[in-house]
Amino acid sequence: MVGLTGAKFSPFSVVKHAILWIAVAMILFPPSILVLNAFKSKTEFSQTSVFKLPASFLNFDNFGTVMTRAHLDRAYLNTLTIIVVAVIGNVLLGTMVAYILGRFDFKLKKTVMGAYIAVSFVPTITTQVATFTVVHNLHLYNTIWASIVLHLGTSVLQLFIYLQFLHNIPRELDEAAMMEGASLFRIYRTIIFPLLTPATATIVIIKTIDIYNDMFIPYLYMPAQKLAVVSTSLMNFSSERSTEWELMSAAILMIMVPIVVIYLFFQRYVFAGIVNGAVK
Repeated sequence: MVGLTGAKFSPFSVVKHAILWIAVAMILFPPSILVLNAFKSKTEFSQTSVFKLPASFLNFDNFGTVMTRAHLDRAYLNTLTIIVVAVIGNVLLGTMVAYILGRFDFKLKKTVMGAYIAVSFVPTITTQVATFTVVHNLHLYNTIWASIVLHLGTSVLQLFIYLQFLHNIPRELDEAAMMEGASLFRIYRTIIFPLLTPATATIVIIKTIDIYNDMFIPYLYMPAQKLAVVSTSLMNFSSERSTEWELMSAAILMIMVPIVVIYLFFQRYVFAGIVNGAVK
C-alpha cells in the first residue's frame, strides 16, 4: 500500500499509528472535559451534559471566582518560594553527593549507593509516621519549611544523572587544579559544578514539575490556609457533601496551564540532559 506522499504502509504500521492515536485521545480526553466545563455557569453545568459545549467560551466568571476564593495569588507565591529554595538546595546537595561518590573511593561507598537504590523501592506512604515525627520535632510542622526540607533530598534518579555527566569530566582537570594548590571544595565550585550545568538544567526542570504537582506533602504538613499551594488550593471547591465541578475545572486549568507551558518550552533540555549523559 502506498500513501499520498509515496510512503509505504504496512499492516503493522497502521496498527502502530492506531495505537498511538488512541493513546493521544486518552491523554487529551480529561483536559478537553475541563475546558468544556470551566466556562459553564453552575446552572448550565447542572442542566447539561459534561460533554456538551458551553453556551459561551467568553464566560470567565469561574476563573474570577477561583482567583478570589482560593487566593491563587498567594498560592502561586507559596509554591514559587518552595520551588526556588528547595531546588537550589537540592542541586547543591545533589552535586556534592555526586562529586563525593563519583570522585573518591572510601569504605562503604557501595553501601551508600545501594542504600540510595534500596530507598527508592520503599513506598513513601510507609515512612510517613517517622517523617511526620521528625518534622514535628524540628518544629517545621505547619510552616513552609516543612515542604522545603522534604524536597531537599537527592533522589536516585538525580544521582545517576549527575554521575553520568561526572564520569565524562576528565580527572586530569582535578589533578591539575590540585597541583595548583586548589582545595577540594574549590575544585567542586570552579570545575565540577560549572561542568555539570547541562545535568543541573535537567534536574531543575524535573524537580520544579515534581514540587509544583505535589499535593501530598503540603496537604499533610502545611494545613494552615495561608500556607496553601496551588495543588492544595483545589480543596476550596470540594467538601464531603459536594464538589463545585465548574469551579474545580477552572481552577485545574489555571494551575495546569503554567506547568504545561514550562514543560513544552524546556522538554528538549530534559531529554537532552538524560540522553547526553548516557551516551557520552
